[in-house]
Amino acid sequence: MRLFAAVLPPRDVLGALADEIAGLRKLPGADRLRWTQRPAWHFTLAFYGEVGEEVVPELSARLEKAAHRTGTFLLALRGGGQFGRGKALWTGAEGDLATLRLLADRAEAAARKAGVPMKEHRPYQAHLTVARSRDGLDVRPYVQALRDFTSGTWTVEELVLMRSLLPRSGVQGEQPRYEPVGRWPLRAAG
Repeated sequence: MRLFAAVLPPRDVLGALADEIAGLRKLPGADRLRWTQRPAWHFTLAFYGEVGEEVVPELSARLEKAAHRTGTFLLALRGGGQFGRGKALWTGAEGDLATLRLLADRAEAAARKAGVPMKEHRPYQAHLTVARSRDGLDVRPYVQALRDFTSGTWTVEELVLMRSLLPRSGVQGEQPRYEPVGRWPLRAAG
Protein backbone atom coordinates (compact mmCIF):
# COMPACT_ATOMS: atom_id res chain seq x y z
CA MET A 1 0.00 0.00 0.00
CA ARG A 2 1.24 3.49 -0.86
CA LEU A 3 0.63 5.51 2.34
CA PHE A 4 1.11 8.93 3.86
CA ALA A 5 -0.01 10.81 6.98
CA ALA A 6 -2.03 13.96 6.39
CA VAL A 7 -4.11 16.84 7.65
CA LEU A 8 -7.28 17.32 5.60
CA PRO A 9 -8.85 20.79 5.34
CA PRO A 10 -12.65 21.01 5.82
CA ARG A 11 -15.13 21.49 2.96
CA ASP A 12 -15.54 25.26 3.33
CA VAL A 13 -11.77 25.79 3.16
CA LEU A 14 -11.54 23.52 0.12
CA GLY A 15 -14.39 25.52 -1.46
CA ALA A 16 -12.46 28.77 -1.00
CA LEU A 17 -9.40 27.15 -2.55
CA ALA A 18 -11.48 25.83 -5.47
CA ASP A 19 -12.71 29.36 -6.15
CA GLU A 20 -9.13 30.66 -6.10
CA ILE A 21 -7.90 27.89 -8.42
CA ALA A 22 -10.72 28.63 -10.88
CA GLY A 23 -9.25 32.12 -11.25
CA LEU A 24 -5.71 30.78 -11.66
CA ARG A 25 -6.84 28.43 -14.42
CA LYS A 26 -7.80 31.49 -16.50
CA LEU A 27 -4.23 32.83 -16.53
CA PRO A 28 -2.12 32.45 -19.71
CA GLY A 29 -0.36 29.08 -19.87
CA ALA A 30 -2.61 27.44 -17.28
CA ASP A 31 -3.38 24.62 -19.71
CA ARG A 32 0.30 23.57 -19.47
CA LEU A 33 -0.13 22.74 -15.78
CA ARG A 34 -1.60 19.53 -14.40
CA TRP A 35 -4.03 20.86 -11.80
CA THR A 36 -4.74 18.72 -8.78
CA GLN A 37 -8.38 18.14 -7.93
CA ARG A 38 -10.27 18.80 -4.73
CA PRO A 39 -10.08 15.18 -3.44
CA ALA A 40 -6.27 15.45 -3.58
CA TRP A 41 -5.94 18.61 -1.50
CA HIS A 42 -4.24 17.83 1.78
CA PHE A 43 -1.18 18.66 3.85
CA THR A 44 1.15 15.68 3.74
CA LEU A 45 2.81 15.28 7.13
CA ALA A 46 4.96 12.27 6.27
CA PHE A 47 5.17 10.25 3.06
CA TYR A 48 5.71 6.54 3.68
CA GLY A 49 5.69 5.13 0.15
CA GLU A 50 4.95 1.43 -0.25
CA VAL A 51 4.16 -0.15 3.10
CA GLY A 52 3.40 -3.84 3.57
CA GLU A 53 -0.05 -4.63 4.95
CA GLU A 54 1.57 -6.45 7.88
CA VAL A 55 3.14 -3.14 9.03
CA VAL A 56 -0.09 -1.11 8.93
CA PRO A 57 -1.40 -2.20 12.39
CA GLU A 58 1.85 -1.15 14.13
CA LEU A 59 2.03 2.09 12.13
CA SER A 60 -1.61 2.82 12.98
CA ALA A 61 -1.04 2.23 16.70
CA ARG A 62 1.94 4.58 16.69
CA LEU A 63 0.05 7.26 14.72
CA GLU A 64 -2.79 7.01 17.22
CA LYS A 65 -0.30 7.70 20.05
CA ALA A 66 1.16 10.62 18.10
CA ALA A 67 -2.31 12.11 17.61
CA HIS A 68 -3.25 11.69 21.27
CA ARG A 69 -0.02 13.45 22.33
CA THR A 70 -0.76 16.45 20.08
CA GLY A 71 -3.34 19.11 20.90
CA THR A 72 -5.81 20.54 18.42
CA PHE A 73 -4.59 23.68 16.64
CA LEU A 74 -5.68 26.43 14.27
CA LEU A 75 -4.69 26.50 10.61
CA ALA A 76 -5.61 28.38 7.42
CA LEU A 77 -4.45 28.26 3.82
CA ARG A 78 -2.26 31.22 2.93
CA GLY A 79 -0.34 32.51 -0.07
CA GLY A 80 1.56 30.38 -2.54
CA GLY A 81 4.93 29.17 -3.67
CA GLN A 82 6.75 26.72 -5.90
CA PHE A 83 9.17 23.82 -5.68
CA GLY A 84 11.66 22.76 -8.31
CA ARG A 85 11.52 25.89 -10.50
CA GLY A 86 7.89 25.47 -11.41
CA LYS A 87 7.60 21.69 -11.02
CA ALA A 88 5.01 22.16 -8.26
CA LEU A 89 2.74 25.09 -7.42
CA TRP A 90 1.33 25.17 -3.90
CA THR A 91 -0.56 27.15 -1.33
CA GLY A 92 0.89 27.36 2.13
CA ALA A 93 -0.41 27.60 5.66
CA GLU A 94 -0.66 30.08 8.48
CA GLY A 95 -1.67 29.58 12.06
CA ASP A 96 -0.04 27.26 14.58
CA LEU A 97 2.74 26.05 12.27
CA ALA A 98 4.83 24.91 15.23
CA THR A 99 2.21 22.32 16.16
CA LEU A 100 1.79 21.32 12.51
CA ARG A 101 5.56 20.70 12.30
CA LEU A 102 5.45 18.80 15.61
CA LEU A 103 2.68 16.57 14.27
CA ALA A 104 4.68 16.00 11.07
CA ASP A 105 7.75 15.03 13.11
CA ARG A 106 5.66 12.66 15.21
CA ALA A 107 4.12 11.08 12.11
CA GLU A 108 7.61 10.49 10.71
CA ALA A 109 8.89 9.09 14.01
CA ALA A 110 5.86 6.77 14.23
CA ALA A 111 6.79 5.28 10.87
CA ARG A 112 10.45 4.79 11.80
CA LYS A 113 9.44 3.05 15.05
CA ALA A 114 7.00 0.84 13.13
CA GLY A 115 9.81 -0.24 10.79
CA VAL A 116 8.88 1.84 7.74
CA PRO A 117 12.09 2.82 5.93
CA MET A 118 12.13 6.61 5.74
CA LYS A 119 14.39 8.85 3.70
CA GLU A 120 16.68 11.34 5.40
CA HIS A 121 14.75 13.76 7.59
CA ARG A 122 14.12 17.20 6.06
CA PRO A 123 12.59 20.17 7.84
CA TYR A 124 8.84 20.20 7.29
CA GLN A 125 7.49 22.71 4.74
CA ALA A 126 3.71 23.07 5.06
CA HIS A 127 2.18 23.11 1.59
CA LEU A 128 -0.84 21.87 -0.32
CA THR A 129 0.00 21.14 -3.99
CA VAL A 130 -2.44 22.70 -6.46
CA ALA A 131 -0.63 22.05 -9.77
CA ARG A 132 2.38 20.31 -11.29
CA SER A 133 4.43 20.86 -14.43
CA ARG A 134 6.75 18.45 -16.18
CA ASP A 135 8.63 21.14 -18.07
CA GLY A 136 9.21 23.62 -15.26
CA LEU A 137 6.79 26.27 -16.45
CA ASP A 138 7.41 29.77 -15.04
CA VAL A 139 4.79 29.78 -12.29
CA ARG A 140 5.73 33.15 -10.84
CA PRO A 141 2.48 34.74 -12.14
CA TYR A 142 0.51 32.04 -10.30
CA VAL A 143 2.54 32.47 -7.11
CA GLN A 144 1.94 36.22 -7.39
CA ALA A 145 -1.80 35.66 -7.89
CA LEU A 146 -1.88 33.47 -4.75
CA ARG A 147 0.02 36.07 -2.70
CA ASP A 148 -3.08 37.54 -1.06
CA PHE A 149 -5.10 34.31 -0.84
CA THR A 150 -6.20 33.34 2.66
CA SER A 151 -8.87 30.80 3.53
CA GLY A 152 -10.96 30.73 6.66
CA THR A 153 -9.29 29.36 9.77
CA TRP A 154 -10.23 25.92 11.05
CA THR A 155 -9.33 23.76 14.02
CA VAL A 156 -7.25 20.73 13.05
CA GLU A 157 -8.79 17.92 15.06
CA GLU A 158 -7.42 14.72 13.53
CA LEU A 159 -4.48 12.95 11.98
CA VAL A 160 -5.34 10.82 8.93
CA LEU A 161 -3.46 7.88 7.41
CA MET A 162 -4.16 8.01 3.66
CA ARG A 163 -3.73 5.48 0.89
CA SER A 164 -2.76 6.74 -2.55
CA LEU A 165 -4.03 4.77 -5.54
CA LEU A 166 -2.01 5.76 -8.59
CA PRO A 167 -3.64 5.97 -12.03
CA ARG A 168 -3.35 2.79 -14.07
CA SER A 169 -5.58 3.44 -17.06
CA GLY A 170 -3.05 5.48 -19.03
CA VAL A 171 -5.71 8.10 -19.70
CA GLN A 172 -4.05 11.50 -19.93
CA GLY A 173 -4.94 13.73 -16.99
CA GLU A 174 -6.18 10.89 -14.78
CA GLN A 175 -5.60 11.79 -11.14
CA PRO A 176 -4.51 9.57 -8.24
CA ARG A 177 -7.30 8.60 -5.84
CA TYR A 178 -6.99 8.88 -2.10
CA GLU A 179 -8.78 7.02 0.65
CA PRO A 180 -8.42 7.18 4.43
CA VAL A 181 -7.04 4.05 6.09
CA GLY A 182 -7.27 5.40 9.65
CA ARG A 183 -8.28 8.57 11.52
CA TRP A 184 -7.25 9.56 15.03
CA PRO A 185 -8.47 12.55 17.01
CA LEU A 186 -5.95 15.01 18.35
CA ARG A 187 -6.06 15.75 22.07
CA ALA A 188 -8.59 18.46 22.83
CA ALA A 189 -7.04 21.80 23.68
CA GLY A 190 -6.88 22.80 27.31
